[in-house]
Formats: sequence, C-alpha cells, structure tokens
Amino acid sequence: MGPVIGEDGIPRCPWAGGPGVMRDYHDTEWGHRVHGESAYLERLTLEAFQSGLSWSTILNKRPAFREVFHGFDAAAIAAFDEGDVERLMQEPRIVRNRLKIEATLTNARATVALRDAEGLEEFVLSFAPDEPTDWHDTSETVSTSPESVALSKALKKRGFAFVGPTTMYALMQALGVFDPHLVGCFRHGDL
Repeated sequence: MGPVIGEDGIPRCPWAGGPGVMRDYHDTEWGHRVHGESAYLERLTLEAFQSGLSWSTILNKRPAFREVFHGFDAAAIAAFDEGDVERLMQEPRIVRNRLKIEATLTNARATVALRDAEGLEEFVLSFAPDEPTDWHDTSETVSTSPESVALSKALKKRGFAFVGPTTMYALMQALGVFDPHLVGCFRHGDL
C-alpha cells in the first residue's frame, strides 16, 4: 500500500492516515532527527517497551514514562535500585513489565558508560545506512537491516539490553537516522 490521503487532503504513510496520536507522531516526530542523550535514551526505552504492543499505547503513556524516568536523564535512572523497580511495577500509567523496566535501568547505566567514549547519540548515528530509502509501497519496507543488526550487536557488547535488530530498526526510523517515509508522503525527504 502506498501513501494514503487523509480527510485533510495530505498524503501520509498508511499507518498515519487518520487523525489522532499516530498521525500527530508521524507528522511531527517520526523520522525527524533529535539531538541529545536523553532524547536518544527516551526513544530507545520506548521502542523496547513497545515490543509486543501497539505504538499508540506507548505514545499515550509517554508523558507518564517521561515523569517516572526523570525526563530520561541517564544518570538519574542509573541510580535506581530494586525499590524503584518495585515502585514502577505498581505504576498503572506505564507498561508494567519487569524485564523492560530492568532493561531501562541497564540501558541508562550503559548510556552513562558511553559518555567517556562517543556518547549514545554519536554511537547510534555511526550505524546510519549509506543508501537513502525510496520506498513507494509498504510491501517494499523491511523490519531489519544490516545496519540495525550491527547496531544491535554493538549495543549488546556495550552492555545494553532489549536492543534486538527489529527494535533497533524501529529506533533508527524514529530517530531519523534514515528517511522512513514512503515516496509520496508529504514528509518524505524532510530530514
């Protein structure tokens, strides 16, 4: 399926055709470059929490995630302990999955450790694909790439968790590491 034209007359990727949180995310964030450690850690965390769930669920819970994880300040999250994990397991406004919560703490600690090297943002960007994407139809899209596989392996070596190739591909799309929009979508080529 190619881009769809919404009731507002604007062509978009099919998953964002109707009004609501998904369209807002598509139009204002998805595929747009972000900067800074907390922005990267937030998206890494939310992509991990999304695994097995709908993205709209995560977007609707994002304000609570931001609150309970201190704006995705890596040092603050890295200082969490088992008591914090238990507190978060009782927080109804987020996804209460112990493995994903513990992975967030692990990833915050690994992010802090990356500060002495290149930092999380530069590390992720070093895996950007060389070739642009020019997909015309969703049947052309993929869920992993050689770059997302390599990023997954490299992050795991650096101590990160819940960073499989599919999750890393979604992260690269969300961060605008490459242009994920279909040709014909009003956002294609808008990096």
